[in-house]
Amino acid sequence: MKYALIGCGRIATNHVKAVLNNGLEFVAACDVELNNIETLLAKHNLENDKSIARYTDYKKMIQEHPELELVAIATSSGAHAEIALYCIDHNINVIIEKPMAMNMADAEEIIKRSEAKGVKVCACHQNRFNIAVQKTRKALEEGRFGKLSHGSIHVRWNRNKAYYDQAPWRGTWAEDGGCLMNQCIHGIDLLRWMMGDEVDTVYGVTRQQQHHYLEAEDVGMAVVTFKNGAVATIEGTVNVYPKNLEETLYLFGEKGTVKIGGTSTNNLDVWDFADETDEDKANKGLEEATSNVYGNGHTSVYADVIDAVKNNRAPYIDAHAGRNALEMILSIYKSVKTGQPVKLPLKDFASVDMEGTF
Repeated sequence: MKYALIGCGRIATNHVKAVLNNGLEFVAACDVELNNIETLLAKHNLENDKSIARYTDYKKMIQEHPELELVAIATSSGAHAEIALYCIDHNINVIIEKPMAMNMADAEEIIKRSEAKGVKVCACHQNRFNIAVQKTRKALEEGRFGKLSHGSIHVRWNRNKAYYDQAPWRGTWAEDGGCLMNQCIHGIDLLRWMMGDEVDTVYGVTRQQQHHYLEAEDVGMAVVTFKNGAVATIEGTVNVYPKNLEETLYLFGEKGTVKIGGTSTNNLDVWDFADETDEDKANKGLEEATSNVYGNGHTSVYADVIDAVKNNRAPYIDAHAGRNALEMILSIYKSVKTGQPVKLPLKDFASVDMEGTF
């Protein structure tokens, strides 16, 4: 399958690993800075591979390579939707890094246009493929939790000024959003997915406590009510001293309790069920080794999308999943803006509507 990558920054190396692990034909790479492409390719000993075309203009790349079947978008967040829609219009399947878009209108348009064209769209929420997450999801689908009572997600990380200085778009409303949109979206995606997806209300509070050089928040909290009666809390921050502490998901049901811990929801810290099996005993204390907070899921994301294209099915993590994660965060932002709980579905709101909040 012929593939191209748009955006060669911090997360791009995980995409290249996934490309190599899945045996894709790497046709082209694009970034506004050619040096970023060369730096990225050199990390994977591909700097001398002349079969990979280099571009600074993604439209030119797509026009000159009509054979492309799959494109991954790993640019600044504010450009995701525009590039995705261009790819969809050219009948190219896409993997979109989080967030899928920066406003609800763009997210809905991605879904509408891709379905009309028969193009596969995957929102890159790779932590859904974590071993601990997959085991928890299986238990949930088998009904082993019983009726869900409540849950919570805690993303307690550190991002210092050096991180934000690497790219001027970070922490801006137009191109990024704050810690909830950038760092915490994976955990928020997991929480909504696990708790039943159908959200009733969201009430949020955000603050900018330490990163006063940014436009957006560095800590955010929310209370979520679900239509199935369950409730949940969200805590996300980049203010943890001196380094990343944890990304932890708790699920509490009448017959089961699970705590997925580690720095990126990669360990099973608590695994207790009323109908305990031998497999349950083996799951207790499970740890999945990861080299960074992005985990190991990109390779699985790519494998799934390749199979989805070949077998004409929806990806495991489709555009609707990307829309739902975005809706959660924009609902928190809207709640902060209005001071009121927000009823879902959210018709329209954008990160940029938060300008001047802090």
